[in-house]
Amino acid sequence: MNTTNRPRPRAILRIHFHPAERTDELYGQLLAVVDGISSRVEPLPADWSAYVDLTGALTYWGRDAEGLVAVLRLRLLALHGVPCSAGAGPTRSIAAMAADVTPPGAATVVRDAPYEVAAFLRTKLASALPGIGPKTAKTLARYGITSVGDIADTQLPTLQRILGTTAARLAHDRARGIDERPVVPGAAPRTMSASRRFDRDELDPDQHHRAVLGLVQDLGGRLRTSREIAQALTLTVTYADRTQTTRSRSLAEPTAHTPALAAAARALLTGFGLQRARVRTLTIRAERLRPADHAVRQLTFDHAVDKALLIEAVQDRARRRYGREIIKPARLAPRPGM
Repeated sequence: MNTTNRPRPRAILRIHFHPAERTDELYGQLLAVVDGISSRVEPLPADWSAYVDLTGALTYWGRDAEGLVAVLRLRLLALHGVPCSAGAGPTRSIAAMAADVTPPGAATVVRDAPYEVAAFLRTKLASALPGIGPKTAKTLARYGITSVGDIADTQLPTLQRILGTTAARLAHDRARGIDERPVVPGAAPRTMSASRRFDRDELDPDQHHRAVLGLVQDLGGRLRTSREIAQALTLTVTYADRTQTTRSRSLAEPTAHTPALAAAARALLTGFGLQRARVRTLTIRAERLRPADHAVRQLTFDHAVDKALLIEAVQDRARRRYGREIIKPARLAPRPGM
C-alpha cells in the first residue's frame, strides 16, 4: 500500500503551568520557553495553559512525543522553577482530556494508534469529553449513556434526537478520536493584574472582601489611565499550603469602570465560599484587554449611573494630582485600632 500521501500523524500538547505566584511577566516567559520547542503555540492565559502543535517539532528535534514533552518540562523547571502538567495526543480534545487527568509534575501521552486512542477514551465518563457539560451529561445519563465509549457506540441519528444535530456530531466524532481543530498560534491576549499578599494567613472573609475591593480600585484606575477596557476578570486564591483555585467571569460589557469590575469580583469571591479558608494571596487579572475607543456603552435613563461615572472621573484626576491614596472607598478606610 502506498503511504507516501498519507497525512503525517498529529501530536498536540495541552500544558498547564503551576507556579507559586502568577504574574503576567512570568506567563510570557513560560510561553517563550515553549516557543523554543515549537513555534505553533496557542496561549490560554485564563487558566495558565497553552496548546502546542508538536507535529513538526518531533522531526526537527528527532524525538517522540514523550521525549519532547520531557525536555519541555525540564526546561520550564530549570529556567523558572515552574512545574507543569501536560497531556499529549493526536487531537486537541484528547490532549485536553489527558492534561485534565495528569497531576502537576507529570505527563500523559496518548499515541496516535487506534487501539491506544480507544483504550484512553472509552472508559472515561461522558462529562470528561470536551463539549459535554454537566447538564448534557445528565441528559445522556437518562438514556443510559454514561461513558465516552457509550457515546461512540450510539448511532448518530439517536444522539441527534437527544442533543441536536451539531452537538451530537461533535460529541460522536470526539468520542471516536476525531477532532480536526488546529492549534492557532498567536500572542497571548493582553492582561493586567493586581495582587495582595497578606502579612499572615488570613481567615477573615471581611478582610478578603476588603482586599478584593482594593485590588479592583487599583485595576480600574490603571485601566482608565492606559485607556483600555477589560472583557473578563479572573480571581486566583492562593492558600496557606500554596495550592491555588482560579475562577473567571466574562463581563456583561467590556469596561474599565470600578463599580462594574467590583460587582464581578465580588461575585467571583462569593463563589469560592472561603468562610474559614486560610488565604495567603489574592490576585485579580483583567483579561482580554481592548482599547477604550472600542467600548460600547448601553444606553440607560438611570442618572445615578451617569453621576457615578462623573464622580469616578473627578476621583481619577485627584489621584493623578495628589496620589492614589488621596481618595478611597469608605470600606477601605483604616479602622480604629488597625
